[in-house]
Amino acid sequence: MKIGAGILAALCLGMVPMEASAQSQWQPVEQVQAYPITGDSGVDLYASIGQLGPKIGKEVRAIAHTNFKLTWTRDYQPQPDGACTLVSARPKLVITYTLPKPASALAPDLKKKWDVFIAGVYKHELVHGVIITDMVKEIERMSVGLSVANDPQCTKIRAELTAKLGEISKAQQKRSNDYDRMEMSEGGNVHQLILQLVNGTGK
Repeated sequence: MKIGAGILAALCLGMVPMEASAQSQWQPVEQVQAYPITGDSGVDLYASIGQLGPKIGKEVRAIAHTNFKLTWTRDYQPQPDGACTLVSARPKLVITYTLPKPASALAPDLKKKWDVFIAGVYKHELVHGVIITDMVKEIERMSVGLSVANDPQCTKIRAELTAKLGEISKAQQKRSNDYDRMEMSEGGNVHQLILQLVNGTGK
């Protein structure tokens, strides 16, 4: 349920310049990775998730995890007046959703419960993907056309861009954390999914 660390570093990665005509004509690449779990009941499956789920930090394990890799193709151009302008910035965004998957076939009744659970978890993670994509679009909107005076070598503009990226990254993290808090609080969607899997209760 968490977005990967190292966001600011990813935002700053650059590649070779390209034509501005391709600006905004991009889509994120989304992929799913599974980690195996075992169990013959909802309780056992959830316990297996607790033991094998992706680690967030050093101690905490999550049910699922959304991570991303972001690189940029940026074209910085010195201007006749000595300024530097970022004339184009095209992202390449790969979003990876890590989800649990039973290692063996489940009994029919348990499979029905599991299918509901994993569909809800995946839906939750897809929202994290939207949050990440929105962040990248905001970076693109903010950065294209950015200009810094007295920067003929286009060095000052990179420092200014990095500072702006930090602000956008913090806003994205807050939005993601607020969403997780709402979904996993008592009565939240993920909380209800867990209750349905483990106890057969919930809305």
